[in-house]
Amino acid sequence: MARNSSLPITIAQVTKTYGKVFALDHVDLNIQSGEFLTLLGPSGSGKTTLLTVLAGFTRPDGGSLKFGDTEMITVPPHKRDVGMVFQNYALFPHMSVAANVAFPLKLRGVVGAESARRVERALEMVRLGGYGARGVDQLSGGQRQRVALARAMVFEPRIMLMDEPLSALDKQLREHMQIELRQLHEQLGMTTVYVTHDQREALTMSDRIAVIQGGRIMQLDTPRAIYERPANRFVAEFIGESTFVPVTVAAGRLTLAGQALQTADPLPADGARLLMLRPERLRVLGATEEPGTGFNLLQATLVHTVYQGDSSLLQVALADGTRLQVRSASIGLAAAAQAEPGRPLRLALAVHDTVLLAADGAAA
Repeated sequence: MARNSSLPITIAQVTKTYGKVFALDHVDLNIQSGEFLTLLGPSGSGKTTLLTVLAGFTRPDGGSLKFGDTEMITVPPHKRDVGMVFQNYALFPHMSVAANVAFPLKLRGVVGAESARRVERALEMVRLGGYGARGVDQLSGGQRQRVALARAMVFEPRIMLMDEPLSALDKQLREHMQIELRQLHEQLGMTTVYVTHDQREALTMSDRIAVIQGGRIMQLDTPRAIYERPANRFVAEFIGESTFVPVTVAAGRLTLAGQALQTADPLPADGARLLMLRPERLRVLGATEEPGTGFNLLQATLVHTVYQGDSSLLQVALADGTRLQVRSASIGLAAAAQAEPGRPLRLALAVHDTVLLAADGAAA
């Protein structure tokens, strides 16, 4: 199966309401040709509604949707020529694997030897070559997911839509399939829009992530930018673990619990701010270890330690009682893990990890 000529997607002011509730609130989004873009958000955020608008299953109340230069709002689903992988796979249980994969070709008038050739190539792409004669009920969950993927790409669509296709798999298989899907995307080059509520899945697979809440896009950026420089508190809380600590900016000086801090970002105007702290970005210093240049030093007291196998989660308190969490590899933390509560700790925080948000949770 050759690399396909992918299409860009342009979404402009797309709105969908149910009664007085906005499922989509004037959404603008440009998806690049060949891009893997993930729509990420909690249940009810609008991500699946936006995907069904792309597929043609939901007609928006207003706005524009273009595949390339073609307006698609009034085009029915079967004429949009997009591949679709559903959460429950939607395979036909009474058909063989080959018949399931061949179904989109049959709808397009491709039959006989040409259909068989394309079906086998699609199955080989997903590492199921030779499985065509098997029944769907003879397959594992991971194999069914691959069959659904082969069926979606067998007719070589230029756009692929995926609605939480890995959610039914166990953790280990899901993580394995994330890598496989990403590699397959790079091989085929199709514009891919992927829906998930799993932030780690989004970080693993995406070129860019659109974080959605309340029918609006909260932030659109690369996985690294969204994780390290979230646009607001909602994004920071939804992507990874975070603690938000009140800090003060006054006379060009940033302070936390009376301790001066440096940040790599320009300081905002004087006033109250929130410091976003990722637990894994705080490092416990040894008794004689110095943080070095480019780090802020925080004095704290150990409150509690939770052993979690590959890491330990330390709950600590600053001088003013502010509680923080520190996540570090368990190896090398024996002394900290066994210490009694009340032990003084020194924490290092890199200047470039000292990220400020406005007091209301927006970007500072």
